[in-house]
Amino acid sequence: MSPMTMTPPTVGFDLDMTLIDSRPGIKAALEAFAAETGVFIDADLVVSRLGPPLAQELAHWFPAEEVEERVTQYRALYPAYAIEPTHALPGARDAIRAVRESGGRAIVVTAKNEAHAKLHMVHLGIDPDAVIGGLWAEGKAEALREYGAAVYVGDHTGDVRGAAAAGALSLAVPTGPCDEAELRAAGADVVLPDLTYFRAWWDEYRTP
Repeated sequence: MSPMTMTPPTVGFDLDMTLIDSRPGIKAALEAFAAETGVFIDADLVVSRLGPPLAQELAHWFPAEEVEERVTQYRALYPAYAIEPTHALPGARDAIRAVRESGGRAIVVTAKNEAHAKLHMVHLGIDPDAVIGGLWAEGKAEALREYGAAVYVGDHTGDVRGAAAAGALSLAVPTGPCDEAELRAAGADVVLPDLTYFRAWWDEYRTP
């Protein structure tokens, strides 16, 4: 894909392990949830593979017929346990600013429940133009196309597939469960070490 030389495009960002390190918060929420349900959940294992939807993860720990109910139960606990311990990853705020300062729009497209994603953004003082939740992998293309995203930034092979499905450039960062080799094998167009490299890449991408 060629660089954008006119009006800067919309850039989509994944949330967990792309913009924020939610592992401490999710671990705390899972431990409270496990205590409430009396069901063992290996919270360390869960936070090592963040990305897919909550229902998919809870299916590892609960019978299929309980998953929907357990999702609701976990989400009721989430704000009290998961927001405060979560922090922004290095370069996250600056990446959003870089897009907006150039006249572009920065949106967040995540598999996370949208209300909780917005709570994270407010708590961390990150101010995207829109937050769209409840979309995973190829499903993210729905929002990316709606907002005209030319670039999608994520940490998971599912994010790479979402970008491809939307016809957007896939920019990946190995700050989550997928390493550089996995991201490149999945088809990532660009892999940066982390978002502290985003502004320099963005400036170069926009240069004729």
